[in-house]
Amino acid sequence: MSDTATDIAAAAEGDLEKPAAPAAPVAPPSVHVRAVVTWLAIFPLVSIGMLLLGPVSESWHPILRALVLTAVVVPLAVYVVVPRLLGAYVALSRRRAARRR
Repeated sequence: MSDTATDIAAAAEGDLEKPAAPAAPVAPPSVHVRAVVTWLAIFPLVSIGMLLLGPVSESWHPILRALVLTAVVVPLAVYVVVPRLLGAYVALSRRRAARRR
């Protein structure tokens, strides 16, 4: 039996250890924190994107240049950078909350 199948069978029989208790809940980041985190993600991505795209897109119409830049920057920010920054913020908030106890 494969490891995954063994794990599933063990879980069905209740042989696996119970998962650790979840960390203490932290309030979700405020709108202001999310705005700052989003800016911290977007600004460097746009700056780097403009530097990299500049030599290649010099003769392009500005709308096409903006289209290509945002087609790369927005997915990177939404799916990669912002979630990691928010995760770091939540981890920092949990550490601060643990110190206060």
